[in-house]
Amino acid sequence: MTASPGLDTPLPLPCGSVLPNRLAKAAMTEGVADQHLHATERHQRLYGRWSDGGAGLLITGNVMIDRRVLERPGNVAIDPVPAEGEPAGMEALRAWAREGTRNGNHLWMQISHAGRQSPRYVTSEPVGPSEVQLELMGNYARPRALTDPKILDFIERFGSVARTAKAAGFTGVQIHGAHGYLLSSFLSPVTNQRADRWGGSLENRARFLLEAVRSAREAVGPDFPVAVKLNSDDFRKGGFNHEECLRVVQWLNDEGIDLLEISGGTYEQPRLLGHSGDADTASEPGAVRASTRAREAYFLEYAEAIRKVCRCPLMVTGGFRTRSLMEEALASGELDVIGLGRPLCTDPDTPKELIGKRIDQAVNHEARLRLANTGWFSPASPLMPLKMINVLGAQAWYYQQIFHLADGEPVDLNLSVLGAFARYFGDELSTAFWLRRSG
Repeated sequence: MTASPGLDTPLPLPCGSVLPNRLAKAAMTEGVADQHLHATERHQRLYGRWSDGGAGLLITGNVMIDRRVLERPGNVAIDPVPAEGEPAGMEALRAWAREGTRNGNHLWMQISHAGRQSPRYVTSEPVGPSEVQLELMGNYARPRALTDPKILDFIERFGSVARTAKAAGFTGVQIHGAHGYLLSSFLSPVTNQRADRWGGSLENRARFLLEAVRSAREAVGPDFPVAVKLNSDDFRKGGFNHEECLRVVQWLNDEGIDLLEISGGTYEQPRLLGHSGDADTASEPGAVRASTRAREAYFLEYAEAIRKVCRCPLMVTGGFRTRSLMEEALASGELDVIGLGRPLCTDPDTPKELIGKRIDQAVNHEARLRLANTGWFSPASPLMPLKMINVLGAQAWYYQQIFHLADGEPVDLNLSVLGAFARYFGDELSTAFWLRRSG
């Protein structure tokens, strides 16, 4: 009789690689690239520290295929190069990969395009499947609809960046098809209103994602991990829903991916941040139920259905905190890898502490990261600006902790939400100005 997997159980992947354990640092945007959008010593310190922390897999934040349309200032961007060539900044990528794998763990590059979710202070002309503007505090311009040749160019870029990642020493890649970024926006009928081969039916809306995966696989070969991050549901009326997700998972099975990570939400419905957004979000199996929240993991209920159709290892990220739930989810076969994000921003040793059973749960700062617990200044405020300050302020608090780790400094647990919000936007605007001046 085979024993149930534990946190320390290795995981063989379809391509032949093996993850040393079942804990992963999920992708989190870093924002520490230089003025050329190249990796820096801050990436080395940050990922070296996370490598020391014991997770079997580290996934980077967004590495962009298009330097003109970034998720935020300070993203790493990699320009396309011929198969035999190397992009600028290659030595910095190699140094990042060395430090990020120094304890025998995997380090996978998350490859992405921001699409329409690129703020005005980064670009005045974001792109998307259609000219559907992101209406969020006036911070996003109307996107330009991509032409067919540009979509084909971007598909090639996903492959080119995957090839560069492998050459630099990263041990895998993840194609980002979630959270409303470009590939995700093509999946959604709300943002994809095209009438050509890239829009309309789900088969057409999923074509860009599937072609990007094929491009990456062709670039890296059959024995190198290629993963996908996919929304289990967009949590918005008329958007990419759970039933469509299940169909896309079946198509991804045919592409031979090595790991599927499920998440959910977009900037307009930030369920991935633990906030439910507005009330028009229900699609089967519906808004996250109380039972799921009681069990911490935001997307575990959706994983149960996905598990039934997914033929590759499954990773779930979002809300896991207690070791007991992690072990229960692994033992039940609901998933194969536990994704951890925010706890590693302040406590990077969390994975090895959980594996060693020296702690029973990961740190949880979320309950105190708000302007107020109730009323107008709470995350449930009826005023969207106050609601967004709570959401973005909590997010910014973790970004600031990442900066401290990247600089080799102690984290600042006393930082307030409002202070983090102010620092974050100050950093973003100054970095954007610096980038515009330098190039």
